[in-house]
Amino acid sequence: MTPAVTFEPRVSAALADFLLSMADDEFVIGFSDSEWTGIAPILEEDVAMSSLAQDELGHARALYELLADLRADGHDADALAYDREPEAYRHARLLDHGRGDWATTIARRFLYDTADAARLASVGEGWPPLADLVAKIRREERYHVMHVTLWAERLANGGGEARSRFLDALEALAPDAGSVLASPDGESALIGAGILTRPMADAASAWRADVAAILGPLGITLNLANTEARPARAEHGEAFRWLWGEFTSVRRSEPGATW
Repeated sequence: MTPAVTFEPRVSAALADFLLSMADDEFVIGFSDSEWTGIAPILEEDVAMSSLAQDELGHARALYELLADLRADGHDADALAYDREPEAYRHARLLDHGRGDWATTIARRFLYDTADAARLASVGEGWPPLADLVAKIRREERYHVMHVTLWAERLANGGGEARSRFLDALEALAPDAGSVLASPDGESALIGAGILTRPMADAASAWRADVAAILGPLGITLNLANTEARPARAEHGEAFRWLWGEFTSVRRSEPGATW
């Protein structure tokens, strides 16, 4: 159990929303990428992608557990992960895109991992349970960024179909990439409580600079300005509804099953 929460209601509500968004992001990308196990392009990537997926699912579980303690409404981590209807999930629009081919998976993971790094770097010391968890997650996510950056370079420098597919995937995903860093509800309250150290708009600016620094030398210019009017964390499509059916199937067939 985490220490007793003494935040005023508006801060607690904003914190709960922020935790749920982060947890759902990690859960959805982790489960989606686990689908590559056994079918990745090379054997080493079967192992690597499985490891990355396990990391993300572990992060999701830890975040769901923090949220369960914060809310204290009787819903444990399993219930939060598996017992909601599709429309109740708060993952970013970027992660609503289907797994696609290998180039699409690498493009999506590149955009997500770099954005997630900027988000994690924005978490302050205002709530020690979250600060401590984020410190651990950042140590692991550093290797995720290294792995996907190497693959981005490999595809971009591969020429021909490899580069073409990667560029097409980046262009297709770019309009939704900024949804990872959408301003959470109650952002000012989170900053005031020291839970966040900066607005997500500032994190997004830093992220765009990081992405440009990686892709620029590869001859890739990507427009990451998020100008769409659609909600950043709603209106999930058929690709996610299929994934939801997969990751809830055991829970629905065997009530009370745990991870």
